[in-house]
Amino acid sequence: MVGDLAMKRSNEPFFWLLFGAGGMVAALIGAGLVLTTGLLGPLGATRAMDYARAYAFAAHPLGKLVLFGVVALILWHSVHRMGEVLHDAAHVSAAIPLRVVAALATVACGWLLLSI
Repeated sequence: MVGDLAMKRSNEPFFWLLFGAGGMVAALIGAGLVLTTGLLGPLGATRAMDYARAYAFAAHPLGKLVLFGVVALILWHSVHRMGEVLHDAAHVSAAIPLRVVAALATVACGWLLLSI
């Protein structure tokens, strides 16, 4: 009988939400960050990444919020992707340890941004 079957609640929708949001942020913002911080800044092609401007952005509360959101969402996206690859390729269920690592790294990111 259907009424006798106990439905088990899952926390998967929350992690899929973080995965999707992180993928969107990585696709829309990640490429620009890599271009600006990894290529144009070191080559001196833009003044946007000199130390004074980068520090001023990271020290502003809105800048901290943006940096935290970008780093945390991309982190959760990559951890979820690694867990799915490990599950599909090696048949290893590493979701819980990877989520613990992501949670600790997210807390560390917030703590570092608050210390600026």
